[in-house]
Amino acid sequence: MRIHYRQQLETLHLQLIEMGAAAVDAIDTAMRSVLNHDMALAKKAEQLEGAMDQSQREIQSLCLKLLLGQQPVAGDLRQVSATMHMISDLERVGDLAQDISELAPYITDPDLLDQVNLHDMSDVACGMVSDSLNAYVKQDSKLAQEVIDRDDVVDEALTQAKRKWVELVYNEAGEKVRDSAEEFADILMISKYLERVADHATNVAEWVIYAVDGILPGDESEYEKDRKPKNS
Repeated sequence: MRIHYRQQLETLHLQLIEMGAAAVDAIDTAMRSVLNHDMALAKKAEQLEGAMDQSQREIQSLCLKLLLGQQPVAGDLRQVSATMHMISDLERVGDLAQDISELAPYITDPDLLDQVNLHDMSDVACGMVSDSLNAYVKQDSKLAQEVIDRDDVVDEALTQAKRKWVELVYNEAGEKVRDSAEEFADILMISKYLERVADHATNVAEWVIYAVDGILPGDESEYEKDRKPKNS
């Protein structure tokens, strides 16, 4: 019985890793569809999102079997509970990939794309998702905290994109603004979606810390405490 239980936990572990890899692939594919104006890639991103929905259902089912059919010890219970939360965030990453891909047909002006560094934003956001899963694989709460800290980089990139929007509206005039404003609004929306991807990666990292250290999201981790300056 216990051997079967450990096998189920290992299956859960592998399925979560696979779903995380699919989330990164979906965002990367959606962004390449935008940057290359490639509708085939946009379609692929939508298909990846559909596969992730199925993965979420399968993982949820396994989590419930482990919770209801077994009596997990404290550490295992945290792992299963954290997984339930993590797959919800990963599924939302898949949704955001589809949202991005749906805007690909409307982004046609490379000069406007150059105004916002979507490529770097995507790299950081995807890296955060990947590293949050690496932290889970390694059971490394320090790496998870470093993912959380990187959220500020994507937040700042979104702020810069908004400033570019203001510059476009106030520094250009007449027909040029009318022609470009709607397309730039779509680009700005994509940057917001990438910011949300980073938020979900942050959530995953917070649940990794809970799985490893038992510290609930919102509480201060030992890593954060260690970085604070000591009172003299």
